[in-house]
Amino acid sequence: MSDPIDRRPGEETIALPASYDAGLYFIGRIRTPWATRAECPKNGLQTDAVCTLQVDAAYASALQNVEGASHLIVLYWMDRAARDIVRQRPRHAEGSRGTFSLRSPARPNPIALSVVELLGIEGGTVSVRGLDCLDDTPLLDIKPYYATTDSRPGATVDRAGTAGRTQGS
Repeated sequence: MSDPIDRRPGEETIALPASYDAGLYFIGRIRTPWATRAECPKNGLQTDAVCTLQVDAAYASALQNVEGASHLIVLYWMDRAARDIVRQRPRHAEGSRGTFSLRSPARPNPIALSVVELLGIEGGTVSVRGLDCLDDTPLLDIKPYYATTDSRPGATVDRAGTAGRTQGS
């Protein structure tokens, strides 16, 4: 890990399991202009930077027909994130928050998801806009974004996690 992991008051860590439950295949690497967490935007809507998904040659044929999508879902592995924090102290918040209530890269399985605009494909290189990860981040998967099934216009988030849930919500 190149950046030191800050531990803030109120954060809680755990001992990680000795072994993994599953294996992953990285299908390529993501090229972005950001080398450190401090430079990286907090989310993909905060930047107009063009980034590239460099798909390994073995997986390049899986890009067939991808150009038919205006937007893609990109899944990636935040390989430089802490994995042992279960309660975090966001800079913007009073007190700590459970990791699963945050979009922070620090999580047991540092999998990130971004919806990106597809700009073009040339060979195994996919140009996109809307990423928020460090340069050379491992690429896990690419999926088409379907506004008809992926969008949830009525979705809400109570950032403090204090709103009561009604049955069936």
